[in-house]
Amino acid sequence: QVQLVESGGGLVQAGGSLRLSCAASGRTFNNYAMGWFRQAPGKERDIVAAISWSGWSGGSRYYVDSVKGRFTISRDNAKNTVYLQMNSLKPDDTAVYYCAAKYVSYSGNTYYTRTNEYDYWGQGTQVTVSS
Repeated sequence: QVQLVESGGGLVQAGGSLRLSCAASGRTFNNYAMGWFRQAPGKERDIVAAISWSGWSGGSRYYVDSVKGRFTISRDNAKNTVYLQMNSLKPDDTAVYYCAAKYVSYSGNTYYTRTNEYDYWGQGTQVTVSS
């Protein structure tokens, strides 16, 4: 069992930045591919960014087109934490942001972008971007 706790959300003006953190506990952070999703009111939960489990050498990354060049996903395996650095925020980025973890049995460059591929979810953190 893995518990995920997100933090770092809040209210920010358009053009501002936030860094979301997702701390994992319960089991080793190893062997988990990670993802950040978001869900706006009345909409489905969609992928924002994902990172593979590639041992200690970083990981392959995926970004949805709307955040490319503005958001960066990273992971610190020693701290059992995954981050989402969000720059140049726009009102359209307003949503609840969720962290998710998927167990993988071997290291590699595979990331996952669908909600039903993930095993564990955090409770979410609200991000509101004012215009």
